[in-house]
Amino acid sequence: MLPDHVINKIAAGEVIERPASVMKELMENALDAGATQVDVEIVRGGMQLIAISDNGFGMDRDNALLAIERHATSKIRTAEEVEAVATLGFRGEALSSICAVSRFTLITRPADQVSGTEIRVAGGKLQDVADAGCPPGTRFEIRNLFFNVPARRKFLRTESTELAQIRQLFCVYALAHPETGLSLTSDGRELYNLPAGGALADRIAEIYNPSFFSHLRALDFEADAVKVTGFAGLPQTGRKDRSDQYIFINGRPASAPVIYHAINEAYHAVLARGRHPSAFLFIETAPDAVDVNVHPAKKEVRFRRPAAVRDCVIAAIEKALALNAPAEERREPSFKFDAPRVAPPPRMEKQHELEIGGQRTQIRSQRPEVMDQRLEVNGQKTASTSDLRLPTSAPWAWCRVLGQAGGTYAVLETEDGVVLMDPQAAHERVLFEKFVRDITSGSPAQQRLLTPETIELMPADAEALRRQLPALEEMGFGLSDFGHDTFLVDALPVHLQEGSPIVILSGIAQALDKGGASVRATREALRETVAQAACRAAVKAGDNLSIEELEKLVSDLAKTEMPYTCPHGRPTLIFQSFTELNRKFGRS
Repeated sequence: MLPDHVINKIAAGEVIERPASVMKELMENALDAGATQVDVEIVRGGMQLIAISDNGFGMDRDNALLAIERHATSKIRTAEEVEAVATLGFRGEALSSICAVSRFTLITRPADQVSGTEIRVAGGKLQDVADAGCPPGTRFEIRNLFFNVPARRKFLRTESTELAQIRQLFCVYALAHPETGLSLTSDGRELYNLPAGGALADRIAEIYNPSFFSHLRALDFEADAVKVTGFAGLPQTGRKDRSDQYIFINGRPASAPVIYHAINEAYHAVLARGRHPSAFLFIETAPDAVDVNVHPAKKEVRFRRPAAVRDCVIAAIEKALALNAPAEERREPSFKFDAPRVAPPPRMEKQHELEIGGQRTQIRSQRPEVMDQRLEVNGQKTASTSDLRLPTSAPWAWCRVLGQAGGTYAVLETEDGVVLMDPQAAHERVLFEKFVRDITSGSPAQQRLLTPETIELMPADAEALRRQLPALEEMGFGLSDFGHDTFLVDALPVHLQEGSPIVILSGIAQALDKGGASVRATREALRETVAQAACRAAVKAGDNLSIEELEKLVSDLAKTEMPYTCPHGRPTLIFQSFTELNRKFGRS
């Protein structure tokens, strides 16, 4: 049998990867101890010193000595309790592992005792135990990490890299517990000093900045004993990695593949593939509905009912981004910048009819009285532009179409700046939402096929489709099960009539296999097919649109649920604030 000190070193290799791992374990202990203030001190990227002080419950001498033993914990007592863990730590491995690979000092005192206890350990060997005068709470000092494991120490990165890891992890726990005061000092320089008692919104604004926060939307949704709160970013927060995605499960920073799948599913119609939105997700469910004992570092969990969690996350994000809500119930998405308000000129109303996509619509626009005279450019008179009356949920309170640039892009003036709009992407978004509404309305227009078509699917696809036949029939599909993985198709929704039945239904079946068997999943599975149909029907790049057609398109886009991107995530709008223009022209 291996000696204890060898066992401890091996165990330390699983739990303690680098200085940031030490800070994580000790911060979790402080939070489990009810601390309202946690202070972290770092020297040389944590390789020389990691010190963490808290004002939590503290420990008496006996419990302090027990805490540094292997598998000593007060957080669980039976194997069954592992299945319903409500604390961040529970295994009792961290302190003994840290002691085994560092020069370790623990100073602690409960509030009801006069004196505290100081314990010193070096390389897993107890050096000293003594009384100590100290405030209530606990202080850990970890010096010379991996001093007795040179093979592990040489794999540490530079001090700046290790400090970057510590800062990132510190921010994760700062976001997870905005009610707790936290500070981080490195080599005598204060990096963060976050006050206690704040809300998540305050903590995000402190760690990021107020302008970043303005691109977030609040999450608040509960269903099937799962609650999702926090914030989700608008599509413009998307980036190439998931570094701005924070997921907390019952207060624990962790994740699961099903959550990333849910985020991707909620954004796939509004964000380009390969882009990841900002997200601060707090998922609450019963402790016994989550298995946290999956990963040695507790970075990943499993859910007893993953489908319920996935559906709740998708619904929460869609509600926050107003992807399903009617216009009058949507949170107002807007470009809010520190730009001076430009008051719209006086208005007088007129009416005209516009035609886009074969539909004639009468809208009301306003023309400034001061612009009634025509403008002269290169000796030619040009028609003046109109002010558009837009719904309160539109990206701008006021908008004026100036014209088309480069034969493609529409130029708009808003109260806060100038916008370039891609008419093709904008029209795709307008048509996509119209097609989705028509197909999921319960009585969609249907196109009968001249000759019914027989299709044969793979067994798994056929089973997924078979379970959702009633839902598909309600969405305009004429579909009969012939058995043996074969179906007869005699009708398609009118907006999909140009598509191939085998391609459409195979895609839906594969999406259902991944997304579940709910009606929601069926609708989500249709989205890609509908998006392709919208792309085919939309105006094309280079089409010369009149001012009236552009105004109609802007008005229709403003009424959509997600006006910022096309169905595949390509931007419809690019904004340049007057503040930025003033700076570039030297007027700031």
